[in-house]
Amino acid sequence: MASKILYVCQQIMPYLPETPTSRLCRTLTQAMQERGNEIRTFMPRYGCINERRHQLHEVIRLSGMNLIIDDNDHQLIIKVASIPAARVQIYFIDNDDYFSRKAVLTDAEGNFFADNDERAIFFARGVLETVKKLRWTPSIVHCHGWFSAIVPIYLKSTFADDPIFRDVKIVVSLYDDAFPGELDKGFRDKIAGEGVKNENLDILDTPSYENLYRFVMEYADGVVAASPEVSTEVLDMARASGKPVLEYQSPEAEDFFDNYMRFYEAIQ
Repeated sequence: MASKILYVCQQIMPYLPETPTSRLCRTLTQAMQERGNEIRTFMPRYGCINERRHQLHEVIRLSGMNLIIDDNDHQLIIKVASIPAARVQIYFIDNDDYFSRKAVLTDAEGNFFADNDERAIFFARGVLETVKKLRWTPSIVHCHGWFSAIVPIYLKSTFADDPIFRDVKIVVSLYDDAFPGELDKGFRDKIAGEGVKNENLDILDTPSYENLYRFVMEYADGVVAASPEVSTEVLDMARASGKPVLEYQSPEAEDFFDNYMRFYEAIQ
């Protein structure tokens, strides 16, 4: 059964260096498109991405909206590029305040950016507002990497009554991508300020990687162990949740992508 799948990815090669995550996001989108699914794929336009080499260009009709994060206005800029070999188009979420720096999530000394929480919030809002503008109704939203983890929260709260997202199923892939320490202490209030009402919001009083996923797990319809080194605590949480879990398998496995297809079909 063909589906409309929205991929929200923290990283995709060739725009960022090859890692297990960036490679999987690149190959999975192509494989699902080749199996007859209609896909849209989003990632942040980090400042280290070479726009000229990868031929990114702004989509004027989708750009220009202002998103308010923690009482501050930030302009949403949408860019697009294609991976010719895969015949896959990638949409990029951009903003001068959050994504002009020539880095991904850490500075030159390896320090985690203090505003990564707001960058992730902006990314999530930007993706969902753009999908609304495209008037495209996904049946599945598949999130890859912690930077995409706010998308499930918004889908089931802020955007829950929107006809475009009302019936969507959410898949969360878990990777070996835990961030050090905690997100900004104001993270919970920023999420609440976005219209997220949940009796368990106090989990985010301590916004660690594990607590972020403890909170996000409530909103997932299915969970994928996408790395052999997933945090044991987070994976155990997923297994205990009663949600369907696609256990880790090697990307070299013959039926690797078919198992994803079957997983999508099982949760719809």
